[in-house]
Amino acid sequence: MTQQFPLPITPSDELIDKWIDTDEGGPSVISRIATRAAQWGADQELEACCDWMADETPTNYINALRSARRPKPTSLKDQALKALAEADLGSTEAEWSQRFDTIRRALEQLPQ
Repeated sequence: MTQQFPLPITPSDELIDKWIDTDEGGPSVISRIATRAAQWGADQELEACCDWMADETPTNYINALRSARRPKPTSLKDQALKALAEADLGSTEAEWSQRFDTIRRALEQLPQ
């Protein structure tokens, strides 16, 4: 590997323009762009680390690192199934209300 580390983590002008163009505006526009920039920088750093590890590390370890650092959000279906499984565990009214809402949102997404 011939790259020198650390590589500069600087978003391109095009990427910054894209963030601005896709932003809805409003008082927190700076905050949302800063958040996107931080996420982008963290993603770049993760990929640089994975690239650096690639020569000496099994692929499944690198994939596990990516999964641990960038987990996929739990699907609404899985959330609803969990809520249903936990429904009979003796819940408070607030807990049941939250589970009911999750199950309702999942059902609303089903085709008619």
